[in-house]
Amino acid sequence: MIVERHEFSSDNVAPICPESWAALQEANAHFAPSYGEDRWTARVCDRVREIFETNCDVYFVLTGTAANALALAQLCKSFQSVICHQHAHLQTDECGAPEFFTGGSKLLLVRGADGKIDIDQVEALLARHNELHSHKPGAISISQATEFGTVYTSDQIAAIGDLARTHRLFLHMDGARFANAIASLNCAPKAITWEAGVDVLCFGGTKNGAAAGELVIFFDKEISCEFDYRTKQAGHLGSKMRFLAAPWLGLLTGDVWRRNAQHANDAARRLADRLEKEAGIQSVFPVEANAMFGSMRERLAKGLQARGWRFYKFIEPDVYRLMCSWATTERDISDFVGDVRSISLNE
Repeated sequence: MIVERHEFSSDNVAPICPESWAALQEANAHFAPSYGEDRWTARVCDRVREIFETNCDVYFVLTGTAANALALAQLCKSFQSVICHQHAHLQTDECGAPEFFTGGSKLLLVRGADGKIDIDQVEALLARHNELHSHKPGAISISQATEFGTVYTSDQIAAIGDLARTHRLFLHMDGARFANAIASLNCAPKAITWEAGVDVLCFGGTKNGAAAGELVIFFDKEISCEFDYRTKQAGHLGSKMRFLAAPWLGLLTGDVWRRNAQHANDAARRLADRLEKEAGIQSVFPVEANAMFGSMRERLAKGLQARGWRFYKFIEPDVYRLMCSWATTERDISDFVGDVRSISLNE
């Protein structure tokens, strides 16, 4: 019988990290107030303000899609548009949720190397969409880390932030893998968020070791006015909110979230190095976070899948994504590389 191996299919497949699990168990030991009035929710919000070194507003939602869609609905009116990369998660993997929750906002797509938006293309697009018959640009959205596993530097984000302010646009950051970006850059969280012009961050915990639940962080409290009503209407005000908050408390106490992300990033780099040295598989994009994109022959990919390995083709014709997580082990990497070598030798 073939044993399925999901270790590299996504960072979503990893178990809850021990610290989050322990915090969840502690929250389950007693009765507690509902709808976010509990001490775990309050402590997470306070901890977020400490980490980002600013008095921000913090909200919990269940999924990353909800975080992005509801945040953009807060920023944009129905006749406004959101500028994002053509491979952004907003565009490729959210089933029209941003358009649905904004009530009609359009995603305007730009290209850019390595999954990062090309600022010149954004400026050209803004020059075109400047009259009544087209959607009025309302926000720019960037992914940090990107869908290709690359990371925007603080200078790159600041340049986009400056452009957004010049055109009176909001800047939204899809931070599903924000922790991995911080670990890669080794910088203060404020340096690539509010100091660089980001208005709202969707901070992902699921891919970092939590059970479920993402944070929507508004760095300008005027923007977040009545966002609590928006989350309630969308069905994201958890009655037992402490069970969303407690795993976050496990992550954010000390530097667990950074350590988890650093482990995942390091694993991706080791995987990429070994695949290149031992099997001649090159990384298509720089390995800057916890993803490695490799070009593989279809026969090799099918051979690995026949041995139980699960991973995704990400770009046609032959680019496959391999994700690492806080739980990726050296044995996982060795097993995968060993099977790559075995199949390659028998071709």
